Amino acid sequence: MSIRPWVVVEAPDGRGLRRVTIGNDTVGSAWSRRELRRMLDRLGYPNLDLADPATVCWRGGDGGTWPDRTLRRRATGALMAAGLLASAVLGALIGWPDASGAQTFAQRLTGALFVLSGLVQLAAAVAVLDHWGKRQSRISGALVLLGVLISLATDSLLILMWLEETEYTPYMLAFMPLWCWSVWALWLLVRQRVWRGVPHPRTFAAGVFVPAVFTALSLAYSTMFQPAVAPIRLTLKTEFGTARADRTRPFVQVPLKLSVKNTGDFSVCVVIDDLSVYGRTAKYSERGTSTTETWRKSFDENDEEAELHVDQQAFTLISSGRFYPPGQVIEGGQEDTLQHVFQIPRSAKYDVLYVMAQITYIKTDRGHIDAAEFRRPHPSWRKSEGRFYCSVKNSCPPQLIHLARLRSDNNLVDVTRGARYVLAIWSPATTPVYSISSYHFQSKGIVFSQEKREVDRYGVATIGAQSEVSMAELLKAIPSPSPP
Repeated sequence: MSIRPWVVVEAPDGRGLRRVTIGNDTVGSAWSRRELRRMLDRLGYPNLDLADPATVCWRGGDGGTWPDRTLRRRATGALMAAGLLASAVLGALIGWPDASGAQTFAQRLTGALFVLSGLVQLAAAVAVLDHWGKRQSRISGALVLLGVLISLATDSLLILMWLEETEYTPYMLAFMPLWCWSVWALWLLVRQRVWRGVPHPRTFAAGVFVPAVFTALSLAYSTMFQPAVAPIRLTLKTEFGTARADRTRPFVQVPLKLSVKNTGDFSVCVVIDDLSVYGRTAKYSERGTSTTETWRKSFDENDEEAELHVDQQAFTLISSGRFYPPGQVIEGGQEDTLQHVFQIPRSAKYDVLYVMAQITYIKTDRGHIDAAEFRRPHPSWRKSEGRFYCSVKNSCPPQLIHLARLRSDNNLVDVTRGARYVLAIWSPATTPVYSISSYHFQSKGIVFSQEKREVDRYGVATIGAQSEVSMAELLKAIPSPSPP
């Protein structure tokens, strides 16, 4: 009886790989005659004659039938693995900022899902080695398919969001080529019908579909629904205190109390605020004038108030300032009180004092400002401020300009469009101005349609409060000066 093994080399499969059996046992697969020889050497048959039909049985071709295209196969596998690795890195870059620092649980969950998807794609990239190799694992092809489906879904979402603005962003150099790659990879895997090796294909499909649905719902909730419905309850109050006479000067000191309280669940970030005190002078008439005529004239002067016995009203700015630095965060439940004192002469002819306060803020569950940069003021009258300097004399009043990068609390928004900046301008002579757009004093002017979208997107709002007190009421507790 011969002691030589009976080696059977099966016909090449669709990729050119030939299965090898010895006796009734499958011992491996080979791509080439050289690989077959190495396999037999490892099994203890170093000098086996491959041309002897009594030793080796060739099926579906002889010893020279090796249709494997090694270079093409390895190049395809390398391209598949490279695409999955790039998609994994992109998913981690998108998801990690939200997973580690988002304001809401839903946004953190969305970021964590992107990071988890990246880990799945890393596993799929490793599975490529087996699937484009000898396919010893039955699920390696399905795992690669899962990674490609994740990439296609992610890149499609990024492209759809990018189409909303169609602006240049460095990330588009990644997700657009990756979308093309994922379409090619999916086409290739469908042709190979990689799901056939999965033990329970329906269970696998359900395991892919259900998390995908939950991811989509979580993304929609955190991106659109929750920021839109989250209420902000910020209150602002102003109140005059009791005036006191200055003992050494002919002035009256008037205290002013300002209260701010955030009763909402989310914090807000101050964009700009203003506190201004005005004194009113007017002409009085016992007979009075027509209230209709007075109202019309008052309306033309940007004041809709009309009084029968009061005419020719004029307002003088007495005090102007700010009570929060730009970029200040007011947490949910926080309450602040500011005490301010201003002076007016005893002989002032004002009949009424007005205080007007306002705060413009942004919801931190929609975006966050680089506070350190935003707090730094740029005086428009200093040449050293460079791009913020107003070089045309008498064309703009002295202003303090604040500018900083604004980032969305959903990183998907930031990676699919250009940079956005928040601009705030304050001057005691004018009403505070703010803007959110791509303008940052180095590009063209503000695009107002873009500005309106950004203001709505980030939930920018302004609240105001005002109080008034008559000079008679204010001075009643102050004794009249003694005659000389």
